[in-house]
Amino acid sequence: MLTAAQVLAQNNFGDTRTGGLAGPMGLFLILVLAAATILLIRNMNSRLRRLPDRFPQQGPASTAERAEATVVDPTEDAHGQDSSSTAPNGRQQRRNG
Repeated sequence: MLTAAQVLAQNNFGDTRTGGLAGPMGLFLILVLAAATILLIRNMNSRLRRLPDRFPQQGPASTAERAEATVVDPTEDAHGQDSSSTAPNGRQQRRNG
């Protein structure tokens, strides 16, 4: 029969030689991920540097067309009343409801 000391003294953790590759493989994966992150950051920075400081204005091409274009205030009612209240009008209630 086995005594308590013999049971506790047994190595029940399996073969310790097969897990010897886990440390180097983990280090390899960490280095690969770090290299990929560095390359992605460099690529993103180079693309951001190539962007212009300001983008051209969107809309009509000529100044005559810009002068003719009218700006409509979406907060104004159809009758031109002041819509400073926060309550939605009938059209907004139907759309949201």
